[in-house]
Amino acid sequence: MSWTKKRERLHEAAVSTIRAISKNKKISSNTGLSQRPPSNNHVSLPNVPRSIKDINKWRGESDFQAFWHLFHKKSSDLKLTLPARMIFNELEIARVELLGCSKYLGSERNISEYTNSRSNELEDEKSLNFLSYGANLWLKEDMNFNLSENSKNIVSKFIKKYKIDASSNKIRENLLKYLDDQEKFQQNAIKFLQKLDLVEKDPEDEDNEYEEAPGSTNDIENIEETVEDSVSEEKIDLKDLDQDFNVDIQDATESIDDTSIDEEIESLTYPNNDFQSTFRKDYSIYTSNFDEIIDAKDLVTNEESMRLRNQLDNLIKPHISTIGKLANRLQRLLLAKQNTSWNFNLEEGILDNSRLHRIIASPGYPLSFKQETENDFKDTIVTLLIDNSGSMRGRSISLAAICADIIGSTLERCQVKTEILGFTTKHWKGGDSKKLWIINGSRSNPGRLNDIRHIVYKSADNSWRRSRKYFGAMLREGLLKENVDGEALSWSHERLLKRHEERKILIVISDGAPVDDSTLSANREDFLDNHLREIIAKIEKESPVELQAIGIGHDVTKYYKNALTINRAEELGEVLLDELTKLFKD
Repeated sequence: MSWTKKRERLHEAAVSTIRAISKNKKISSNTGLSQRPPSNNHVSLPNVPRSIKDINKWRGESDFQAFWHLFHKKSSDLKLTLPARMIFNELEIARVELLGCSKYLGSERNISEYTNSRSNELEDEKSLNFLSYGANLWLKEDMNFNLSENSKNIVSKFIKKYKIDASSNKIRENLLKYLDDQEKFQQNAIKFLQKLDLVEKDPEDEDNEYEEAPGSTNDIENIEETVEDSVSEEKIDLKDLDQDFNVDIQDATESIDDTSIDEEIESLTYPNNDFQSTFRKDYSIYTSNFDEIIDAKDLVTNEESMRLRNQLDNLIKPHISTIGKLANRLQRLLLAKQNTSWNFNLEEGILDNSRLHRIIASPGYPLSFKQETENDFKDTIVTLLIDNSGSMRGRSISLAAICADIIGSTLERCQVKTEILGFTTKHWKGGDSKKLWIINGSRSNPGRLNDIRHIVYKSADNSWRRSRKYFGAMLREGLLKENVDGEALSWSHERLLKRHEERKILIVISDGAPVDDSTLSANREDFLDNHLREIIAKIEKESPVELQAIGIGHDVTKYYKNALTINRAEELGEVLLDELTKLFKD
């Protein structure tokens, strides 16, 4: 068996192992950067490494996620500053890793290599990621983990930064004592944060301080309290935020002029979106000043667009005969619905040549006429929204690009308007939005913290012939980064609502859950996931737009009511066009 096939089977085996260890069959998965901490009922695993020597490190990442889902129980939320929350999360992650290694002895080597590889990735000694990871390593120190020199260096920097002394080491002993008891562990974690002067103790709340431990929650009351504390002493109703979706919740006296950043970066502020206003109570954007909507032609040079288009054509070639037959079948269906039908034996209209034999047989027989009647075929537009995230790299984005080419070309031949859109972010792990947030004091729960990039590969009014040469831009190296699905879905939906066509269909091509590392590390772990679910529910229940999803290698039915999955290129044409046929038969 080739190593490529072994890699695919290893990935499937890892996900099955996670479900088995966590005793949770409902866990979904996708290929991509893992989250710290992971999302509820979801795991993200990077591609299986090409070298066998990196397998243990990769398995360590899957073991960590399995232990998280097995040993971590969702808890209520406490108001913590960002540094405090990140250290608290790392202590909890270390707890489940230590607990897992004690119960599954074979995982100790995997977790050790995963731990050290993460240390190697952290270079900025002043960053919060670097310092907070020190808490994880500090708890693991002298616990049979073979920490590398880089890991030991992070621990020493962490100890020096927060002036950890013998009294803190006593708290460490208590943390290790209560690995099996999450509530008592978290109580000691709070004491540790107080020792580091990262959490202030409120005398009035001393009796019930530990009734709620930090974590992720959907409780709107907690969100309101956080917003009230961060804005000003004046009471604010969350409904007031509807006036400006892009509001940056900061005290005006503490605002910082970011004009210099604006001058360097071409940005596009999104217009007020009435459809999204329903969700502003539970979803916010730190700033949209650095977001952009860009045409695909502006992402590539002419030479690059030709090279990538040829690359896409080569991917389509093996399936072109099958696709052609299926496309013709769909075209016949659509044209039959659009074309006219005939009424016969009329007294006026167009002479019916097929009945002239009656006149010859019986000259007194009256002439027969026919007349066309138009079928009631609604003027239709179809939008394809394609996930351009890093987890789509390789086979998945190739399938998505082929999907776009097949659907777009077929519908264009049938005089059905099509629009091809994509979504990603401008940077990995935050961009200028995150820099501005850090400059302004890194307040907790800031909302979406990355610069999103929405791409127009083909607008509805552009011809297919002129736009198709830029579809290869999806295959461009460096384009695919992170994905904020909820905002992209809302954006494409708003574009559809502005169209004049009677029937509107939105097809989403994706490989799973929304992921943006900078946003998820500073907000609740289900922040993006919940927003996507709310947008989908709103469209499916209240919008005239028909929503359909295509999962590339992953089941997306946990998000979308109407969804199908494509796992192999061989099944792409038939599955895709069968689904389109069902849509247009209605």
